[in-house]
Amino acid sequence: MNRNPPPLGRDINALIQILQDLRTNEIGCPWDIKQTFETIAPFTIEEAYEVADAIDRADMEDLKNELGDLLLQVVYHAQIAGEDKHFNFDDVVAAICDKMIRRHPDVYGENGSGERIEVKEGFWEDIKAFERKSVRIVGDGGILDGVAATLPALSRALKLQCRAARVGFEWPNYSHVIAKINEEAVELEEACHSQDGDHITEEMGDLLFACANLARHVGVDPEDALRKANQKFTHRFAYIETQIKLQKRLWDEVSMDELEELWCEAKKN
Repeated sequence: MNRNPPPLGRDINALIQILQDLRTNEIGCPWDIKQTFETIAPFTIEEAYEVADAIDRADMEDLKNELGDLLLQVVYHAQIAGEDKHFNFDDVVAAICDKMIRRHPDVYGENGSGERIEVKEGFWEDIKAFERKSVRIVGDGGILDGVAATLPALSRALKLQCRAARVGFEWPNYSHVIAKINEEAVELEEACHSQDGDHITEEMGDLLFACANLARHVGVDPEDALRKANQKFTHRFAYIETQIKLQKRLWDEVSMDELEELWCEAKKN
């Protein structure tokens, strides 16, 4: 049995139909048919990062394509959910529309009444907390509930710290965090001397957690900062690699002192 593709003039309904076709046993794609929430989730995360990368590069053509890939992930999850009678794509759209209206009484009024109200500082965090409480399982009610365990570790550290800070679990200012970082660095050095792998891992985690806390205090997204540091390292290392190739030399022919000199040149350039 064959199925013609949806007609030109693509819209969201065409994409939904394509996913339905791909997941249909008689005519579908064997790879798509066997996918589950769990197998697709890593691709969803990857596509979100590729969107961020296109934005960093200011590549609008690539951003258009990557946003399409990310939208595909949303439709894919909704299709799987619909097959199991949990919800469908329309339910996803309705849920986010309701949430946006509910969270913007300054635009739509309280509960979408149209009577716009003035919102005070902290309003959005309060309403998010109320939403989390409304869906919480009876008997469960931790401050840190709902911070996804699958977030990148630095991003999750930031969110955990923000939640704790809202109830007063917070350093007074960034200088205290810097002191904590210095303390953790000393403990990591001591752990390295012990050559205990588990202890080293624990202390490294403490140091990174403290660094994420400092980023929060000074208004920096640690994931973004590290991503930019990665880009900077990549560009500088590429300069070193290019210079070695121009000299027609092999890596093992270049001393560490020469590599350091090339690194300094890369920084200047």
